[in-house]
Amino acid sequence: MKDIFVVTHTQSIHHEEDRVGGWYDTDLTARGQEDAAATAERLLALVGGKEVEIHSSDLRRASQTAAAIGKRFQRPVAETADLREISYGVAGGKPQAWLDARYIPAPDDNRLDFSCGIDGAETRRQVAARVYPCISAIIERPCETQIIVTHGFTLTLVLAAWMKVPIDACGFLSFPAKSGSITHLRQDDFFRNRAVLCLADAAHLTC
Repeated sequence: MKDIFVVTHTQSIHHEEDRVGGWYDTDLTARGQEDAAATAERLLALVGGKEVEIHSSDLRRASQTAAAIGKRFQRPVAETADLREISYGVAGGKPQAWLDARYIPAPDDNRLDFSCGIDGAETRRQVAARVYPCISAIIERPCETQIIVTHGFTLTLVLAAWMKVPIDACGFLSFPAKSGSITHLRQDDFFRNRAVLCLADAAHLTC
């Protein structure tokens, strides 16, 4: 049986400053650090004494969340750029209002390849093209319990990759999640079904 717990990183400075995230690399806030510790405790309660592997986006807000988890489990963290948030190109780090004034929603007939009018921004397909192989490689590892720390937008494509949804069918998918949420995925040994047992649970956080 394969159990995967997907965590969205906890509160980061760009949240507090109302700035665009993406690849803009900021640390956790004090609350984010507290929430990361609470998330680690919840994961320990869910996993128990099983051996785990921990994988994380290399952006600081995710890697610091993963470090808190790794400390609690006394396990190392493998970081990768493939689990990063979607890049917002030149908008990264700018006030959220700057992006809101310029962002063009993707049309229904071009959901995967439209960059929303922002120079240097990734498309949904480009994010999927790095996330899908990364998730496949993690799943194929022999460890039966794995923790993946990623970002809010990226979570949707992690789940799509887990469920083997073709990239061309991902244009309208969305799984909203709060910072510090935990999603529990499981594949059983008999039917080989890939289930989503719990989606974006944040009950372990105080607010």
